[in-house]
Amino acid sequence: MNVRRLIPTTAVAGAVVLGLTALSACSTSDAADGGNGDKLKVTASFYPMQFLAERIGGEHVAVTSLTKPGVEPHDLELTPRQIGSISESDYVLYLKGIQPAVDDAIQQSGVKNTVDAATLTTLENHGAEVSGHDHGHEGEEEHGHEEEAHEEHSEGDGHNHGEEGGADPHIWLDPVKYAEVAKGVGKSLEKADPDHAADYKKNTEALVGELNKLNTAYETGLKNTATKTFITTHSAFGYLAERYGLTQQGIAGIDPEAEPTPARIQELHTIAEKEKATTVFFETLASDKTAKTLAKDTGLKTGVLDPLEGITKKSQGADYIEVMESNLTALQKALGAK
Repeated sequence: MNVRRLIPTTAVAGAVVLGLTALSACSTSDAADGGNGDKLKVTASFYPMQFLAERIGGEHVAVTSLTKPGVEPHDLELTPRQIGSISESDYVLYLKGIQPAVDDAIQQSGVKNTVDAATLTTLENHGAEVSGHDHGHEGEEEHGHEEEAHEEHSEGDGHNHGEEGGADPHIWLDPVKYAEVAKGVGKSLEKADPDHAADYKKNTEALVGELNKLNTAYETGLKNTATKTFITTHSAFGYLAERYGLTQQGIAGIDPEAEPTPARIQELHTIAEKEKATTVFFETLASDKTAKTLAKDTGLKTGVLDPLEGITKKSQGADYIEVMESNLTALQKALGAK
């Protein structure tokens, strides 16, 4: 993600102090079992990985996230203390291509149980024409509709995600892909800590069940809508759009802070009119200035669509599932769900 501006290490060093985010799901039991001595020490790169580690690891893991709530993960630089803590971990879960500083540190850490979530599902490049994918939907008609929508989406959004020309890393915003990752994380935790394998298996099954339910809610909730097009400041929703037959129009590509060109603004005016788009979405961790300007110019509404890179007090929900449910409500409203 070398297109992101990097903020100075000192600015992050003060904010990202190791341990502040080590809110393990069962931290209350730490006192009873004498601290984290017998727990698997897990380091997660940012919130979507932390959520998986906590939910699947349950009481057997102590999870530390490298990205403090409210810090834009793409901008993260690591403190020497954090780099040291990675090496001391029993298990590291990250997503390659989101945070270059983290990718480098993990590569040099020498930790045996290191899992890159990107290897647990299939990544796609949403900046290029892609076709012929099977998304596991039943019925040719629905699948055909989705392919058509995806092609529109691909042509309309010429922004690459991830590294130059690389694949889009935002897999967690598709509940089906996230469930695939969850299964892989469960299996890897079983290997890393065989004594508690049965619990990891049980926790994985419960989480996958929740994600399947979320997928069904999205499929049903977005099946009949007045428009299929939504406009967003951060082009993070390629997988989600593809999964549910929608078209994402990014204002300025992967950088939520980037200013769009006048030509892109003009293009979005035309698209909004033609596709009957109603809403420009911004996100909780970035400025809403661009979205508000565009909305004012085009007479569109603004709304929040959260790419779930971190949970803060401003988030529309306490965890991944709740925020995804809020995102669904926001999309239904914007797309005119019938």
